[in-house]
Amino acid sequence: MYDPLRKKINIVFYSSVACLLGLGIASGIGWTSNTYSMPAIDTQPQVPIESVKPAMDLSDAFINVAGIVTPAVVRIEARRQAQVDQSPNQLFRNFPEFRNFPDQNPQDRPDLISGGSGFIVSSDGYILTNNHVVADASALTVFLQDRRSFSAELIGRDPFTDVAVIKIDADDLTKLNLGSSDDLRVGEWIIAIGNPGFGGTSHPLDYTVTVGIVSALGRPLQLLQRELYRDQETRESRGFAIEDFIQTDAVINPGNSGGPMVNLRGQVVGINSAIASRTGFYQGYGFAIPIDLAQRVMEDLVEYGKVRRAWLGVAMTGVDAVSAESYGLPTVSGVEVTMITKGGPAEDYGIMPYDVIVAIDDQPIGRTGQLQQSIARKRPGDSIDVTVYRNRKRLTINIRLGEAPLSSEVSTASLSPVEDEERMDQKLGLRIENMTREFAAEYGYQEIQGAVITNVQVNGPAGRRGLLPGYKVLEINRQLVEDADDAQLIMAKVNSGEIVTLRVQSSNSQPQVFHIRIPD
Repeated sequence: MYDPLRKKINIVFYSSVACLLGLGIASGIGWTSNTYSMPAIDTQPQVPIESVKPAMDLSDAFINVAGIVTPAVVRIEARRQAQVDQSPNQLFRNFPEFRNFPDQNPQDRPDLISGGSGFIVSSDGYILTNNHVVADASALTVFLQDRRSFSAELIGRDPFTDVAVIKIDADDLTKLNLGSSDDLRVGEWIIAIGNPGFGGTSHPLDYTVTVGIVSALGRPLQLLQRELYRDQETRESRGFAIEDFIQTDAVINPGNSGGPMVNLRGQVVGINSAIASRTGFYQGYGFAIPIDLAQRVMEDLVEYGKVRRAWLGVAMTGVDAVSAESYGLPTVSGVEVTMITKGGPAEDYGIMPYDVIVAIDDQPIGRTGQLQQSIARKRPGDSIDVTVYRNRKRLTINIRLGEAPLSSEVSTASLSPVEDEERMDQKLGLRIENMTREFAAEYGYQEIQGAVITNVQVNGPAGRRGLLPGYKVLEINRQLVEDADDAQLIMAKVNSGEIVTLRVQSSNSQPQVFHIRIPD
């Protein structure tokens, strides 16, 4: 029998059960909650340790070296007096809100503060750094890893190598051991460490560690020469700059300049030098001063307060393939002597223009920077064996080195009037004419005599070798050239495929030697 009441009760009962089941199901799949369950996190390595162990060992090596080296790396604060043109009125003259800023007396202007890095090389406080970090500073302050700071004394600096030594009055300091840059190999891992201190004394950005490999050795950048040229006192002596940098892909920025470059044994092999960059900032490569050279400079700075630089007394250029063939060298290596300084050791002991230096004390010499560094490591009065190729013969000359006269009074006159020489129009792609009053005025000569290059084809043999109009021709194939006729007579004897040697000189430079092959 149909019972309406029972039917209503059943409907309510089953609806309640369905609702409860629905809520349970919805809750189980997360429909009734705004919170998510925490996913299971697994921290187990996904790559077997054995397959990456060499890389992990190398990483541990970097960590260990950094931990040992950084306590000896210091931050150097250099304080310099502001120049007149750096007063607020000068700096902000174009800003209306500062136009009424009162002029200051020089003594009232704030000092300029710059920074760099250095590293301790003795437990009693001697510190190596870059010359450009401390040059012209009125006060130096050194900050250690333990937050102590000390006033520093400038022991000496050498702008010709960008090396300086300062000292703080402290004992039992952590120091670094020096290795040998001569033992470095291209591809070897190195670590560059600095202590830039950016951000002020309250929140300094200290201790940067970068890693890379030795990309190249013996980089001649001519950057120190440019810096020396800007200073009137060192302009005439810029040729004594020694640039034989270590190149690396480790990041070296201004604050790291002066810090150590170390090998995986924790030994210093170079001094970071951010000056060796067009911008002063990292450009994909960095440079460092070889520690063997820096150590020699440091010894003199500590003992004498300046560098007593050994001196051979030659001007030189590197050897390329054409030069090597011209001189009959067995390999494309060596340094070509282009000028002899009057009264110098090379002249006294018989070195001659056109000699090619290939070894010092039986150690091969392949480039100019290598020769400069070899001489710079010696002391005045030391005797060396100089091996040269002369007239296609190898001979060794024993020379006692002098002391470099680092002043504007150094004589750079050549031993004999030998200069680079050129070819004639069709043969070398240039024109040689007699010096006239007009040519002398145009090219800056005082005397109206000799033969001068007046035209060089851009893509001709001479142009590709770097010859320019305005060079005065001194010799061709080692034969003296007094006028354009002499040049014509000498060149008439030269055949296609042969190499012509020109010794030339501009009105404001030293003699140079060019080797040019006559096209077939």
